[in-house]
Amino acid sequence: MKRLFGGLGLLLALAVLFAGAGRMQKAPLQEGDWAFVRWVVDGDTVVLSDGTNVRYIGINTPEIRHGDKGVDQPYGREATAFNRNLVHRKRVRLEFDAERTDRYGRLLAYLYLEDGTFVNRELICRGYARLMTIPPNVRHADELRRCQREAREGKRGLWGER
Repeated sequence: MKRLFGGLGLLLALAVLFAGAGRMQKAPLQEGDWAFVRWVVDGDTVVLSDGTNVRYIGINTPEIRHGDKGVDQPYGREATAFNRNLVHRKRVRLEFDAERTDRYGRLLAYLYLEDGTFVNRELICRGYARLMTIPPNVRHADELRRCQREAREGKRGLWGER
């Protein structure tokens, strides 16, 4: 009898534990946190392992077709593939600016790889993105502007002759 009630007590404790786990909320990501990229949506948006959608600050890449939203913009597939090769299934460090989210509820961030690569900058320098500054999120605008000028002058990526 003692064994039966002990077993039931254990089951009850586990049930309470797991019931509470479903209501637990994840802690919001903080400046400098490391996160794992689970999925690359396109050239300037990723999904983290916790399901958070992150939109890169300061850049804009050509769009790709999402479902039935039309046709790919020129260089959209290339930008997405480059971003995927850069960050997919890798740890990234997040840096925020003045605003934390955009009008679609996506987290806004600058991303850095473990080796120090500044992802937003790399996409512009290689010609896969254009500068897109939306005040007040302008912390790296000058650096990104210089990089875009170099990519354009070097005819890299979307600045190349087609």
